[in-house]
Amino acid sequence: MHHRIRATPKSSTVRRAGPSAPAWPSYQGESQFVGTSPSGRVTVYVDPTLGQPALQNAQDLVNDADRVARANDAIFGTTGGPVSVIIFALDGQTDGTGGADHNACNYTSGGAIEVCASFGNSARVSALFEAELSECSMNGNLCGLSTGEALSRWCAAVVGNNALSDFSTAPTWAQAGMPDFVNKTDPTDQNATSTGCGMAFLSWLMSQGYGLDKIAQAMVSLGDSGTLAQLYAALTSHPAASAWPAFQAAIRNLPNGVTTDDPFGGGRSSAAAD
Repeated sequence: MHHRIRATPKSSTVRRAGPSAPAWPSYQGESQFVGTSPSGRVTVYVDPTLGQPALQNAQDLVNDADRVARANDAIFGTTGGPVSVIIFALDGQTDGTGGADHNACNYTSGGAIEVCASFGNSARVSALFEAELSECSMNGNLCGLSTGEALSRWCAAVVGNNALSDFSTAPTWAQAGMPDFVNKTDPTDQNATSTGCGMAFLSWLMSQGYGLDKIAQAMVSLGDSGTLAQLYAALTSHPAASAWPAFQAAIRNLPNGVTTDDPFGGGRSSAAAD
């Protein structure tokens, strides 16, 4: 099963010999080795047919990957394993909108990560990388669920400085009438409505002072059967049954409604704390 989310000085395009690339989830072309991050944890490859802009994305990721990995470790309270990344035109896109993909939510089976190229905007590549890296750190939990997808996207938003704001889903949830995915979890990571509910709910929790690290670790601990209502109970010590009414009341008090993935501004607080 795939689990997907849909500048430094320029260098020359000299190719270097490096480790053999792993089998990727979908990419079948040539994998040109670009480099390994200083810690040795992240090995980066690129589709050479995309030329200098994609190579620049890859070189920038080599330089930024350890920062992303350290931030991800801090969120989950664990130390992640080694991963490989290929940058190419996922779904034919070169602006990052092709998203990212890997095979599983762990480092053993999911450590071969595909990331869409984003010509001229390597911050989007780093954010997409974090989206998949965070799922590896879920250690098999929350995989393919609306809760896990929301958590993954929030990790990308905080670590990637909101470089993927065009991937927002909370407004989709609002436009759909705000169905309740707090008391139930949607068994898919491909439904923008249920993911959007999770995005808005986590924004609300963060606005109340619960950092993304506490949220992430509690969600992983609750596992696949955990709901956002149970997360609320675990963090606040209030009854899970009060989560949805309290969240609805908070939504009604928003002066501008739900127009972004962070309607309560909680992500800004979490990013500042990190």
